[in-house]
Amino acid sequence: MLKRVSGSIGGRFLGRARQRGRHRLIALAVGLLAGYSPASAVDGPEWKAAVWDAEAIYRGATIAPDLVLPDIGETADRLTSPRMALIKPDGSGPFPAIVLMHQCGGLNVAVAAWAGVAASHGYVVLLVDSLEPRGVKSVCFGPKNGVNFFRGARDALQAAEHLRRMPDVDAQRIALVGFSWGAMVGLLAASPHYVEALKSGPGFAAVASFYPGCFRITPQQRPPYDLVNPDVSRPLLVLMGDADTETPAQQCLDRLEILKRGGAPVEWHLYAGATHCWDCRQLDGLNKIDVRGDHVAYHFRQDVTDDSRRRLFEFLDRVMPRRP
Repeated sequence: MLKRVSGSIGGRFLGRARQRGRHRLIALAVGLLAGYSPASAVDGPEWKAAVWDAEAIYRGATIAPDLVLPDIGETADRLTSPRMALIKPDGSGPFPAIVLMHQCGGLNVAVAAWAGVAASHGYVVLLVDSLEPRGVKSVCFGPKNGVNFFRGARDALQAAEHLRRMPDVDAQRIALVGFSWGAMVGLLAASPHYVEALKSGPGFAAVASFYPGCFRITPQQRPPYDLVNPDVSRPLLVLMGDADTETPAQQCLDRLEILKRGGAPVEWHLYAGATHCWDCRQLDGLNKIDVRGDHVAYHFRQDVTDDSRRRLFEFLDRVMPRRP
């Protein structure tokens, strides 16, 4: 299934996506680091996350209008380009479901390929696009047109509510899987106080975050807030690469260790030699100098991609078991 789905998307669109993806990712370091305080400011055994109050979170999440989400299901082989879509597996439900959230540059062939992989594992997939419907090409330099992390988290939660209304979806087994920007959205959605503040349903049974940043964000003329919070209560899987200089893994490891010691249901894996976006074939070989003057290289890793797929679905099967 993976080869067929990846080929249908990649064969026609990979060349265009490769060039577009390179241009977008050239700016990634600037966008991810702008407004973030040094990790040392929030690390250590006394770390306490800075959060906004519920009213401010909701206001921030509702600057941009809600998305119109797809309600007509289709099979993965019809997804010949990256777009918002509702993908359904063969057979009859109720199925578990996944909300897929993209990187800061929007939907690409790598994220779209995950929809086919998930469908082949028996999941309904809602592939969300938080950018294009709002006239936004990228949030790599920061929020635009009201699309910020709070808006992304509300999009994800609303997507879960959309899925819960479908008769062939198991309403108790809906997970969020996010990549980079979408992974950071997932970190917020794993915290009950954000779920409650965003007023969009009970949230997710589980969250999986691929190569997220675990920064403290300091908006201009606004209080700071953290993407990782001490009240994580839903099973959370974080997958990272130790050669990732866009979203350094150590900043996540420090916080995840604290959460784990406190009894939070968090787990993680660190891939040796893996860079940011290890599953993005269209970015393989990209080299650049980042905002700090450091050399950054991107390398597609089939072995890491395969293993991260295995870890994802083993995690979801374990924390969202099929009900009798």
